[in-house]
Amino acid sequence: MEGLSIAHEHGLVKETMDNLKPLAKGYEGLGDDRNALRTWKQYYARKDSADATSSAANLSGSLLAADFAKQQFADSLNIARDRELERRTAEANTQRERTRRNIFLFSGLGLLVFGVIVFRQRGRIQKALRRSDELLLNILPEEVAEELKEKGHADAKHFDQVTILFTDFKGFTEASEKLTPQELVEELNTCFKAFDGIITSRGIEKIKTIGDAYMCAGGLPVPASSTPAGVVRAALEMQAFMIARKKERDAQGKPAFEMRVGIHTGPVVAGIVGVKKFAYDIWGDTVNTASRMESSGEVGKVNISQATYEFVKEQAGSLFDFTPRGKVQAKGKGEMEMYFVSKV
Repeated sequence: MEGLSIAHEHGLVKETMDNLKPLAKGYEGLGDDRNALRTWKQYYARKDSADATSSAANLSGSLLAADFAKQQFADSLNIARDRELERRTAEANTQRERTRRNIFLFSGLGLLVFGVIVFRQRGRIQKALRRSDELLLNILPEEVAEELKEKGHADAKHFDQVTILFTDFKGFTEASEKLTPQELVEELNTCFKAFDGIITSRGIEKIKTIGDAYMCAGGLPVPASSTPAGVVRAALEMQAFMIARKKERDAQGKPAFEMRVGIHTGPVVAGIVGVKKFAYDIWGDTVNTASRMESSGEVGKVNISQATYEFVKEQAGSLFDFTPRGKVQAKGKGEMEMYFVSKV
C-alpha cells in the first residue's frame, strides 16, 4: 500500500499499475471481493489510460513520420525538379551555343565561298578588262583610248606638225600570183610585224594598212612622242629589213617584195570616225602629199618632201645623207622638190 501511495503521489502510471495488480490479486486471495473489484477497476482504468496515451503517442508518431516522409518526398520532388530545370537549362544553353557556333561556322563558310566567288569573278572581270584594253590599244593610241573610255567619245584634234610615212610594195600583184593565199598573207604579216616593231620603238603611231600599203605618223597624238628625224630613221630601217628579206627569199627561190617609201611633214586633223569597227585616222592635204612622195619614189629608197627635209637637214652629216632630186612631177600636185635620204 505504501508503494502504491508513492507511485500515485508522483503520477507514475506504470508503477501504480504494477502495485494495483498484485494488490487486487491479494484482496481476491483474502476473499475481500469488494476491495478486489475496486482495485481491479483502478488497475484497468490506469491500463486503459496508458493504452490510450500509447496509441495517441503512436498515432502522433505515425502522423509525424508521415508528415516527415511527405515533406521528404516534396523536397525530393523539388530537388528533382530543380535538377531537371538545371539540366534543361544547361541543355538549352548548350544547344544555343551549338546553334550560334553553327551559325558562325556556316556564315563564315558562306562568306568564304562568297569571297572566293567574288575574287574569281573579279579576276575574270579584270582579265576581261585587260584584254579589252589590249584590244582597244591595238586600234587606238593610248591617249585616245583613255579619252574614249572616260567620255564615251574622242574629240578630233588639229596637229600643226605631223610626219607621215607611206610604204608600198612594187610588183605585189605579180608576186601574189606565185604564192598561195596563205603564203601571201604570211609574208605580208612578216613584213608588217617587223614594221610595227620598228615604229613602236621610235614612238611612231601606226595608222592603218590598206592591202599592201602601210601608213604611220610621227608627232601624234602626243607631239613630243616622236620627231621627223625619228620617222626618217624608221623608214630607213624598214627599207633595210625589206632588202635583207629579199636576199633571204631569193636564196630560197621564193618570190619577194620590193618597197617604195615616201615621207611628208605638215598639219593634219586626227580622230575617230564611225561607231562600228571605228579606227583612229588622219585627214588633210599632208596625207595626200605623203602618198605622192611614196608613189613618186623608187624601190629600195626613202623619198622625202622639201618640208620634211627642212626639219631634218640640220642632222645631215651625222645621221643622214641627202640626194636632191630637184622638182619632180607629182600626180595632182604638180612639180615638187624631193630628196632621197640614206643612212650615213
